[in-house]
Amino acid sequence: MFKKVLVANRGEIAVRILRACRELGLSTVAVYSDVDRNALHVRYADEAYSIGPAPARESYLRIDRIIDAAIRAKVDAIHPGYGFLAENDHFARACAEAGITFVGPSPDSIRAMGNKIEARRMVAKQHVPVVPGIFDALRDDEMVAAAQKIGFPVMIKAAEGGGGKGMRRVERVEDLPGAIARARSEAQSAFGDATVYIEKIIENARHIEFQILADARGNTVHLGERECSIQRRHQKLVEESPSPALDNNLRKKMGKDAVRAAQAAKYMNAGTIEFLLDKHGHYYFLEMNTRLQVEHPVTELVTGIDLVKEMLRIASGRPLSFKQKDIRQRGWAIECRITAEDPYNGFLPSTGRIISLYEPTGPGVRLETGVYEGFEVSLYYDPLIAKLCVWGPDRAAAIMRMKRALSEYKILGVHTAIPFHQRLFQSTSFIGGHFDTTFLDDRFTMDGANDNEREQIAAIVATLLTHDRRQHALSIPPPSSSARGGWKRYGALEGLSR
Repeated sequence: MFKKVLVANRGEIAVRILRACRELGLSTVAVYSDVDRNALHVRYADEAYSIGPAPARESYLRIDRIIDAAIRAKVDAIHPGYGFLAENDHFARACAEAGITFVGPSPDSIRAMGNKIEARRMVAKQHVPVVPGIFDALRDDEMVAAAQKIGFPVMIKAAEGGGGKGMRRVERVEDLPGAIARARSEAQSAFGDATVYIEKIIENARHIEFQILADARGNTVHLGERECSIQRRHQKLVEESPSPALDNNLRKKMGKDAVRAAQAAKYMNAGTIEFLLDKHGHYYFLEMNTRLQVEHPVTELVTGIDLVKEMLRIASGRPLSFKQKDIRQRGWAIECRITAEDPYNGFLPSTGRIISLYEPTGPGVRLETGVYEGFEVSLYYDPLIAKLCVWGPDRAAAIMRMKRALSEYKILGVHTAIPFHQRLFQSTSFIGGHFDTTFLDDRFTMDGANDNEREQIAAIVATLLTHDRRQHALSIPPPSSSARGGWKRYGALEGLSR
């Protein structure tokens, strides 16, 4: 096992990884930009190194500065977390060249699965069903001809894409040339590669993903699925495990195909195979994420397996300590992403200082956070500030526990997505498990949210804040009589001596 690990990330995921390292007895190193000097992950690490100004391209995306910090700190390994450089094969290769272990897959696996066209070809050869579409980089006229054979509507996607960038839904052939040009331009700007491809749109599909673990000795297992269909503009907001849409037979079949897809890329460490599941029970490979997922806690809660520790063990050369038959799912887990966004105003990012913070606790509640009272939320990074996770013996119990936890969670100073989640967990369609990836766009709205309830919550929070500040004022000790009366006593003594 390693002795010292650098976490090349920030926010809640950096704190999450640092905690796992501490439980394994490993020394830890954080890196930070200028605006993160007082961030929670910096406070939590044993050592911390500055890597540059606030913009990510000048700090958290600078491979040279992170490698330099790792060398100066004399670490054995670097854990990339998710986002930033987590799926950058050049970063993984730079770690190897510096003699430092990258906690993740090999550069070749990252490269193979990072290119969506190559990944589709690779997985299809293993007889895993993929979304109907093209398997090569084509000219614009060739893509138009291919789309007519596939049938509309279609989705244009960037070959190197992710996060919804470079994606265009197209309903008619006459709109396709313009959409391809715009998608190519966006892909070039976002990823430095203008290659795009086309897939058939699977209408009313669910987004189901399987967690994979694989060691260097060829052992590959899946840890069950996560339901990720509650999305806004291709960004997940709520995840749960297991999925209410799968039965045991379908779960077993999809899990085997997920393992087969990972083995096709000679994959090692933690990864996620994403599928689309249509209303008839047919599923299709969508892509593979070659990193730790944001939503990994729900898998940990139902399996009892610490994924970050497993990543570190695998990266150090140890074999998996369990087989597929040993993995059991118990109960139900749900995660809500708490972002600094205003759900009443189109989810506009919200910035500012957190002036008061009341965090939920209690049985079955897990909070992954990177903020504290007094923390400054900036515009420089992803708006995700915390993940609220709950576990229950079944889905109904987990939903009730999440509603309780959300009601306890108070963040003052910035807008958050908490009101959105409270609204969602009142939806009968969501509670009944009747939703797909179009649910938020087609059948959900924040309009008409209970204004009276919002006013009551605001009044309660204002009262708590006032009470807290009064208590703080009362706790400040008054100046001692000696300090307050020194001059007076001197004057009195002078008067007596005359």
